Amino acid sequence: MYYCCAITDKGVRPHNEDALLLHKTVLTEGVTENRLAAPFLAAVADGVSGEHSGELASSACMQMLREVSFNSKVDLDAKLMEIHQALAELGSKNTETSNMQTTLCAIGVDENDMLHTINVGDSRLYRYRNGCLSQLSRDQSLVQMLYEEGSITKEERETHAHKNIIFPVLGNLTSIPIFDIQTHEEQIEFGDVLLLCSDGLSDYVSSPEIEDILALPKPLVRRLRLMTDAAIHNGSTDNITILALSRVMPERKR
Repeated sequence: MYYCCAITDKGVRPHNEDALLLHKTVLTEGVTENRLAAPFLAAVADGVSGEHSGELASSACMQMLREVSFNSKVDLDAKLMEIHQALAELGSKNTETSNMQTTLCAIGVDENDMLHTINVGDSRLYRYRNGCLSQLSRDQSLVQMLYEEGSITKEERETHAHKNIIFPVLGNLTSIPIFDIQTHEEQIEFGDVLLLCSDGLSDYVSSPEIEDILALPKPLVRRLRLMTDAAIHNGSTDNITILALSRVMPERKR
């Protein structure tokens, strides 16, 4: 059994281009929480292209991912390609949706409680364990490539002028994105918190700040709100979406 909670907030922007999926629930504004039994998918999407096309892309992506009956045998690469192609087709139909795109960061827990991860773009997946936050996803971005080749330092990566340049994501009309799909031969440990977020959080709230908030003796959903508030306080100019998941003991039948 898993406890999941999530928040998506437009922040200082006039509308929200983020969206999230929690099993079969798609959310484009507000807060949700639930207890889930495996198998299921949970995801965060950050729309690209501005205006209304970004929010259409992220919401449509989550709606399509919701229809995937996830288990250990599902061909995630094929499913993501179908979503990519559907978004690209939708984005090519008129100028309002021209080349609309979205990032995707997702986790799947299969029927054996094994963890699967998906990443396309620069939304992030972290694991909080024993008071320490570690990034499990790899940013598909220019600055990440420069960092890995040694052209910039870790500190420069966080403040680089081109940090928002990302590689092709779902819906791109000219290039097929790279689907980073990982099957982890492990279960989520009790006490771990998996945290998925858009860059409205990760660009403005540091890992030590997130660790400090997660260490607070408050309900997890309340800690997500504190992270959102911290991002806005730190000057976030983007939408903010955070999804958290932890493993819990199943409730005993009376």
